[in-house]
Amino acid sequence: MQKYLPVLRNCPFFTGLTDDEILSILHCVSAAKITRPRGSYIFRAGDSTEVMGLVLSGSTLVIQEDLWGHRNILSKCNTGDFFGEPYAATPGAILNISVVAEEDCEILLLNVKRLLTACPTACGHHQKLIRNLVSVLANKILLFNDKITHVSKRTTREKLLSYLSAESIRQSSLSFDIPFDRQQLADFLCVERAAMSAELSKLQREGLLVTKRSHFELLTR
Repeated sequence: MQKYLPVLRNCPFFTGLTDDEILSILHCVSAAKITRPRGSYIFRAGDSTEVMGLVLSGSTLVIQEDLWGHRNILSKCNTGDFFGEPYAATPGAILNISVVAEEDCEILLLNVKRLLTACPTACGHHQKLIRNLVSVLANKILLFNDKITHVSKRTTREKLLSYLSAESIRQSSLSFDIPFDRQQLADFLCVERAAMSAELSKLQREGLLVTKRSHFELLTR
């Protein structure tokens, strides 16, 4: 795990821990590294899990799918991001999401059940990790609240403007990149791609934004 310390140091889950403490706690939570090729499932809806995943390299998509193949993207996880925490922290919870490798990726699986029980070595950094987990879960709730705000808008235009405005504020810039391609953005906002593309073209004609692929620049009058 030494080679992954640069990623782990910058992960909120390990905030306040030294390198030695990080390596020690990985043993406490039965950390295991797996690799998955692009398009493969890491978690699948209907299963249960005691582990959460940390992206060491590559990226994943957290999605919901129905029986007819309609896909709703809940979030995208890049290097250093977690997924599956709420389910792993709730014994017996059944996943209503799937996690798919967007590209070839390396994933570190951490056993949350081991974290939430008394540490046999009584390590002092165990409590730090629990506090960090609470912070990670709280941040995930905020992100999903943002998504609810966007998708609850009535029109495709309103959903787009809500999301782009929030991204501009989050990145403190009128010029920014988003983590999604066009199809993924449509899936994230729960709209049809054709309707979304038409609305983006209209917004550009109206002088409200300029966009190229995943880059956007919002224009103010």
